[in-house]
Amino acid sequence: MTTPIRTIPLWGPMSYVGLVFALLTYVGDQGFKFLMLAVLDIDRWSIPRVPVTSFFDIILAWNRGISYGWFAQHTEAGRWLLIGFTSLVTIGLWLWLARQSRPLPAMGIGLIIGGALANITDRLIHGAVADFFWFHVGRFSWYVFNLADVAIVAGAAIILYDSFHSGTPEKAIEPRKDGGNGA
Repeated sequence: MTTPIRTIPLWGPMSYVGLVFALLTYVGDQGFKFLMLAVLDIDRWSIPRVPVTSFFDIILAWNRGISYGWFAQHTEAGRWLLIGFTSLVTIGLWLWLARQSRPLPAMGIGLIIGGALANITDRLIHGAVADFFWFHVGRFSWYVFNLADVAIVAGAAIILYDSFHSGTPEKAIEPRKDGGNGA
């Protein structure tokens, strides 16, 4: 007797939702980076930053690690390790997306996939991820980030929100016929 081979679904009922959000994220992030790097050529500006408000600047920072610059890789092997790891995570996210039946988590997963693919593209083309947005107040300084990072954080927040709000309400406890509360 042979056991049936289980297939892994690559497309599900909400995959199109995730794909749309992944594409919007990817195109938005890469489009902004193209504008800043190729059209405006921010890398060659004589000023290191462009103040937009008293607490927000546009600068160019090359991130060779993951979020917050953690695990920075300064070798080709390290760069390819990050590309490979991020690719594997993205494949895992796609498989998770294919199993979704509700639009909200599919949207969140799509945002994360799009952000991850945009950052992979940066590593492939530039060797590091281009970050531009810097918030700061007084001596407090937030890390420099890009649109892909915003999408990844938003996607994670959406998935977390959905995990707390998607369950069906618990059924009210009906009183027992003998007068007890059923608990």
